[in-house]
Amino acid sequence: MENARVWAVSDLHVAHPDNKAIVERLRPAHRDDWLLVAGDVGEMFEDVLAALELLAGRFAKVIWTPGNHELWTHPKDPVTLRGEYRYLGLVERCRALGVVTPEDEYPVWTGQGGPTVIAPLFVLYDYTFMPPGARDTAEGLAIAEAAGIVCTDQYLLHPDPYPTREDWCRTRVAYTEDRLAELDPAVPTILVNHYPLVRTPTRILRYPEFAQWCGTEATADWHKRFNATDMVYGHLHIPRRTVYDNVRFTEVSLGYPREWSQRPPVDPLRQILPTPPPPPGEQQS
Repeated sequence: MENARVWAVSDLHVAHPDNKAIVERLRPAHRDDWLLVAGDVGEMFEDVLAALELLAGRFAKVIWTPGNHELWTHPKDPVTLRGEYRYLGLVERCRALGVVTPEDEYPVWTGQGGPTVIAPLFVLYDYTFMPPGARDTAEGLAIAEAAGIVCTDQYLLHPDPYPTREDWCRTRVAYTEDRLAELDPAVPTILVNHYPLVRTPTRILRYPEFAQWCGTEATADWHKRFNATDMVYGHLHIPRRTVYDNVRFTEVSLGYPREWSQRPPVDPLRQILPTPPPPPGEQQS
């Protein structure tokens, strides 16, 4: 594994033909390369699995965590599973493909930059990234609605069997926190989640009200508590690298064609390990 690397990408949104074509061209630079996929592969159950199967056939290991779009129960999807049942259905199928999920043992990278535990997380969101002036979730959502900002999750991401998305999030946070606490504190980690573990990256959103659907305050110190060197996320469709508390946070979204077509052409895969040199203008906080 001397020349092998760990790459990351998210928000492939393969329902868009141009995005699907990009996914079909993704290939490792080395036969032992790993790929982290931080959610939003697609909306349709089988589309998600077809893309992951393709990637798993090319990379030595694929590690996936779901985004909100994988959890949608789209009215046109023949698979009508909802909420946690949909998530667990994806987990079962991923395991059959050899794709690592948040329910599996966290793999250890032993190539350059290792040993490092790579931990795919699934913790959802709980509306605690509230907009200014909001005192609770109801007020936060009302402010967003008045601004014309309502996430499609409100209609397609069901919390079954939990009463609310917040309840599902609390359960996932407690479960994940317990698992991370069992890790050897001397071994560095890379934390992979669809949403950023801290709120700060959402401050640059064009519509700040949307931050409510972007994470939870309950994970704000995890990058410090669990010896992270890197935190890999997507969801915001703003690919960049920032540094908080000496931990690299890398947003690895491909995004929609209307977004990536406006940027200079770049490889959609971001190198995570071995640690690449800082790009020009890397932001630190």
